[in-house]
Amino acid sequence: MKTTFHFLLILSFIPALLFTSCGPSKKLMVSQAKVDQLQKDSANTHSQLNDCNLQVKNLKQEKASLQNDNAMVQSDLKALSTESKMTIADQAKRLKTLQDMIQAQKNVMTNLQKSIADALMNYKTDELSVYIKDGNVYVSLEEKLLFKSGSDVVDPKGKEALKTLAKVLNNTKDITVMIEGHTDNVPIKTKLFKDNWDLSTARATSIVRILTTDYGFDPTRITASGRGLFHPVKTNDTNEGRAGNRRTEVILSPDLKELYKLLYQ
Repeated sequence: MKTTFHFLLILSFIPALLFTSCGPSKKLMVSQAKVDQLQKDSANTHSQLNDCNLQVKNLKQEKASLQNDNAMVQSDLKALSTESKMTIADQAKRLKTLQDMIQAQKNVMTNLQKSIADALMNYKTDELSVYIKDGNVYVSLEEKLLFKSGSDVVDPKGKEALKTLAKVLNNTKDITVMIEGHTDNVPIKTKLFKDNWDLSTARATSIVRILTTDYGFDPTRITASGRGLFHPVKTNDTNEGRAGNRRTEVILSPDLKELYKLLYQ
């Protein structure tokens, strides 16, 4: 009887023991799950924090860039403000000065054109012409006055014309001189000249040497240029037209330094 009682007593404790042993295991699993979730939340939080820090850094850089741009804008506005302080009266005065300088240059070139035309009045119109074009004075000398066909040696009559021209140029300050040689379109090829371009350049150089070496014109104010057949003033389809294209032009230009200073100051 006692044995049966003890056995029953033991059986009654078994469910309790089983319940007790299973309880802590379930709690442990729940706790572990919470820990895992907390770790995931922590990782996400750190990632978000890093993103926020990066955004803050970018915002700081953008702010610095905007401040720099703003400083540049303020500087430009200050410069514009300074320029805008020029009154209407100042602008009118500057414009008047500019107009006066331009008119003075025109007067110089007009007087120079007249002086050269008067000095060379004894030459025929089919030998030379004097005119103003694009603000420059042109003295166009025909081939027949200066050279024999295919030659760069200036004839005596041509030297006399250049001597007369040099007297006027030597008495005129603040001008520069360009000597341009031109030909017709008839090809040339000799021992001295490979083509028309070569001939036109040689003729321009010959005239420069005469004006500077023989007649004392300042070599720093003169340039030789050959333009060959590429700038005709008449048709090359007739003998008369080709003769007109075989020319040497003395181009006199005013010194515009002071005008440029006023324009860009």
